[in-house]
Parts: sequence; structure tokens; C-alpha cells
Amino acid sequence: MRRRVLHALPPDRLLPTMQPVYVASWIYVFGVLTLSSLVVVITTGCILALFGPAWWHVSDVGRYINSLHLWSVELFMFAMVIHLWGKFFMAAWRGRRALTWITGAVVFITSIGAAFTGYLVQQNFDSQWIADQAKDGLNSVGIGAWFNVLDFGQMFMWHVVLLPLAVAVLAVWHMLLVRLRGVVPPIEVNTAELTPGASRESV
Repeated sequence: MRRRVLHALPPDRLLPTMQPVYVASWIYVFGVLTLSSLVVVITTGCILALFGPAWWHVSDVGRYINSLHLWSVELFMFAMVIHLWGKFFMAAWRGRRALTWITGAVVFITSIGAAFTGYLVQQNFDSQWIADQAKDGLNSVGIGAWFNVLDFGQMFMWHVVLLPLAVAVLAVWHMLLVRLRGVVPPIEVNTAELTPGASRESV
């Protein structure tokens, strides 16, 4: 197993010090911005889960951490949508990268579920209204029996355990696939002509 891992992901590929010249573009920044905001989301979420809702509703520090959690989620979703659409128009599944694209898309879908359950556990009239409106739709497709949006405890556990774990595992898998297959080049770029030290003008 160690030999296979080192063959597929040697240290210089897993943690590279140089990248192709075409990576010096804003469209590639949004992937890193997505991961950075995900780290803040998970960190603030762990703090909120540790102290509980009685803390973030009455404490100034708790409200601040809760706000950080909210706005890091907003940034995460915004950056991920830009990243997703950018890679779609770049045909990022080229060069045996189909699984990389699929894992990224599944991360996006899973994140929608995590954000949805986050709105459900706000413990205010907004979350009650969202849950009341969502229950009919979920019941109509037959999943309301085991995904009960009116059950705060169930939604809380989905939000703090199952969905964040799924997002984190899929994100790590996605990053490892990026390291394994490399960063997708722009469609018009001939990668055989590029070297890590090439100038922007050569592209």
C-alpha cells in the first residue's frame, strides 16, 4: 500500500513547489478560496457545536462566532459556484479527470444539504418557516419519513455530523485527485509546450 501511494502521489506531486504558468489566473484562485473558507466553516462550526445553542444566542462572542460561520458559508458557496462554472466552461473532465469533476460536483450538492440543514437549526421563526415549507416537498418525494425537517435534533445531527463529514471527505478526495491528475489546462493550451518556468507570453 505504501509503495502504491508513493507511486501515485510522490511528495513533490502531493505538495508541489511549482505549478504550470497557466495556473496564474483568477479562475484557479476560486478553488483555493473555496477550501480556505471551508476550513473556517468547519472550525467555527466545531466551536458552535462545542458550546451549544444556549451560548451563541446569548453571548457576544457566540454571536460573533456564529456570524463568522454564516459569512464563511456564504463565501464558500459563492466561491464554489464560480469554481464549478469556471471548470465547466473549461471542460475540466478532460485528460482522465472525470472523477475529479464528479467529486467536485458531489461536494457542491452535499454542501447544499449542509447549508439547508444549517438554516433549519437557527432556532428562530425563519427556520420554522423554512422547515414548514420544506416538509411538504420532502414528503411528496417519499423521504420525509427518515429526513424529518421538523425534528430539530435530527436536523442538528445531520448538520454537525453527517453532512460536514461527507463534505470534508469528498473535498479531500477531490484535492488528492487534482494532485494525481494535475490541474486542468485551458482548452487552447498545448501542455506539451509548457514548462513550470515558462513565461506568460509563451502561453
